[in-house]
Amino acid sequence: MPQNKLKQKVEGLTRIVKGLLNEVRANTDLAQGTLTAFQLHIGKDEWEKIVNELKEVEERRAAAQAGINGKNLDLDVE
Repeated sequence: MPQNKLKQKVEGLTRIVKGLLNEVRANTDLAQGTLTAFQLHIGKDEWEKIVNELKEVEERRAAAQAGINGKNLDLDVE
């Protein structure tokens, strides 16, 4: 009997995980669609400008993090 209960619990958890995966996929599709719509709305040139700005911010963040990890504190924050 305990084995049957364990099997039921595992099956229940499996259904829950499958449902969560479906929600994650739906959120991914929504996010991708929203991003595509935004890209189309602002145009190619403006999109490339934003992407380059984000790359620069990420590079500065990575450099600051490397400085902290290397015991050099960089306080250049935007």
